[in-house]
Amino acid sequence: MELSVIIVNWNTRDLLRRCLESIAAAVTGIAHEIIVVDNASSDGSGVMVKERFPAVHLIENPENRGFGAANNQALRIMAGKYALLLNSDAMLTENAVSELIASLERRPDAAMACGQLLNADGSRQNSIAAFPTLLTLTANMPLLECLFPRRFPGKRQMYSEPVEVDSGIGACLLVRKRAIDEVGMFDERYFFFFEETDWAFRMRRARWKVLHVPTAFIYHLQGQSIGRDVRSRIEFYRSRYQFFRKWRGDLYYLSVRVAILARLVVNWLLSSLGVLLTLGLQRGLRDKWAVYGNLLLWHMKGCP
Repeated sequence: MELSVIIVNWNTRDLLRRCLESIAAAVTGIAHEIIVVDNASSDGSGVMVKERFPAVHLIENPENRGFGAANNQALRIMAGKYALLLNSDAMLTENAVSELIASLERRPDAAMACGQLLNADGSRQNSIAAFPTLLTLTANMPLLECLFPRRFPGKRQMYSEPVEVDSGIGACLLVRKRAIDEVGMFDERYFFFFEETDWAFRMRRARWKVLHVPTAFIYHLQGQSIGRDVRSRIEFYRSRYQFFRKWRGDLYYLSVRVAILARLVVNWLLSSLGVLLTLGLQRGLRDKWAVYGNLLLWHMKGCP
């Protein structure tokens, strides 16, 4: 078995159907299996998979176990040489998988490969993630990418060949089984967000490389598999703090907390001013003000 395609799903039945259809069209000539782990969806996702894709190995959890834990369920039983972790809101293009596999075949020192994510209109999404630091939290990332392109590669730079990166966005990630056996699976303390960053960090510490493959294109309906409300934003902050607490010292972690809180206060004050100046008529400004306010409240409660 060359490839194990792994998809974690939570209430995205129609997106999951389109994702599975794209696999059938794109993964040809490669011996593969598909494993879907459903995190207690209530929208009939499991029934859809059973009826329309009977060859798919479906794992139905009685509760939402989170992204990392659900992926680990599939990683434990995978039969492939490579695992392709795919979001349910992603769709493969024709040569994406073969390009990713070829990149790892050419680089036996590489554990992971991510492709180029695309918006629905074909424009490029950011597909590369730098390991978070105080600098990346407080500085302007587009400016860092322009000033230091070798250290901070991003979507504004054009590549024709695979390039080494810190980590890739987890919407589509090919991982070598041998590296998984050596380094281990996802840290299940992350419920959602930063699992792949933590994984890549551990891979890099074990001297494995991570590649971005610019010729492997994947459409990604960004955010539709997780939602965009304040709960997902809180989960993002929680996971980011988990990363810093795990890998940095106490003083560094405290500095991160202060820097993030200061930035939230500034953003809330600016959005408050915008709401006042527009008399609350701009919905976008009202939404930002509410999100920043809720994030500040969550921090004041001690980040429960």
